[in-house]
Amino acid sequence: MRKRKGGIFRGQRPGGKQGRSSHSFRRTFLARIGLSLLFLLLQVAHAVAAEETLKLPELIREALKNNPEIHVAEARASGSAHKIPQATSLADPMVMVGYENEGTDSFYTFDRETKGMTADSRWMFSLSQLFPYPGKLALKGEMATHDAESLKAMADATRLATEVRVKELYHDLFLAYTNIDLLTDQAALFSRLEDAAVARYAAGMAQQQEVWMAQTEKYMLLEREEMEKQKIQSLKSMLNAALGRDALSSLGRPEKPENAISPYRLDELIQRSHDRYPMIKSRERMVSAAEAKVGMAKKEFYPDFTIGTSYFVRGPQFPDMWNLTATMNVPIFYKTKQREGVLEAEAALLETRRNVEATKLMASSALRDNYAMLKSAENLMALYREGLIPKAYQGFELALAGYVTGKVEAITTITRLKALIDYEFFYWKQFADRLKATARLEGLAAITDYGVDAK
Repeated sequence: MRKRKGGIFRGQRPGGKQGRSSHSFRRTFLARIGLSLLFLLLQVAHAVAAEETLKLPELIREALKNNPEIHVAEARASGSAHKIPQATSLADPMVMVGYENEGTDSFYTFDRETKGMTADSRWMFSLSQLFPYPGKLALKGEMATHDAESLKAMADATRLATEVRVKELYHDLFLAYTNIDLLTDQAALFSRLEDAAVARYAAGMAQQQEVWMAQTEKYMLLEREEMEKQKIQSLKSMLNAALGRDALSSLGRPEKPENAISPYRLDELIQRSHDRYPMIKSRERMVSAAEAKVGMAKKEFYPDFTIGTSYFVRGPQFPDMWNLTATMNVPIFYKTKQREGVLEAEAALLETRRNVEATKLMASSALRDNYAMLKSAENLMALYREGLIPKAYQGFELALAGYVTGKVEAITTITRLKALIDYEFFYWKQFADRLKATARLEGLAAITDYGVDAK
């Protein structure tokens, strides 16, 4: 008796030909029951694991409140605001206390004689204050103000980027859970195919290999489900980081997002981005600060003044003295110092202006890219939903019916079913990609309902 190797079943056909024994048929039946129970247990475990339903608005508010990167950006912006009064304040006054001794016979000859004469030693006290040339303090304050506004806009950009990040992770997490649901549903379709294969095998109309093929495809679904579960854990860890939570904090399953159509045109989004995007506003504040620095560099051609007064306490034989002084620096090396400083400031100003243009171009390019992705996802979703998926399902049903009657081969039925599975996965991937593209478009155009929108 010749036996098949490499499979689950070994046996002999009824009637003395190569076929199945009752023992191998029981093993087939038990294997099917065990596999079905395994799928059922996985589905129950998945339902139990859903501790809570995640809502996107609540997650965004939590992230904007607890995200550590936002805290860092806000602290930096808050610290820069304290630089403004420092920049507009005068330098600290200088106080001098000294002693001038006459003669070298003694270290202290105040109110004493030296070499037979009354020593003219004295105590000296002076006070001086530096006064910058008019306009310099105002320019320093303007530079500090614009720097602070730039950092504040950067903090807004960080909040906006965090919101977009949370949305993307949320949609990816929804897609992973949806894929697991699809795998569970598709396992039932493969079970129908497996039932048909076992029935044909029991009737002597099919080879054992066809049963193995159907069971192998079901095991491949289990493999794919494990990969999706691992992806869920990775996404939850990243989402916890964005929310400012501990990495081990539990997260539930996202609720299905709304499939709303974006009401904005591309030209409107680009205009809103140029007017409201915090990154562009930050670069524009840097341009204003650079313009103030150019004005400050030109002011360096003018001298600063130091006003001082001194009082000298002398011995009783001599009257006390005082003086009033005014000193100033003379910029005689202006060709190699002040003029070069102006050229440096003007080059920095040109750099910041080019940076604004580059940021606007980058934002416009990203908007166009994501807008094209959004429209493409909408068209593909309609194609899958209205054409490919219904046709693929009909093709699978016809192929399965033909396989049961022996008119269609097993590989054809499996191929039709796998095509149906792929189309459903592609549909939900486009669904998530569309939502993520919408989130990026709203981020680039500063469209938000969570307090980041610039006024």
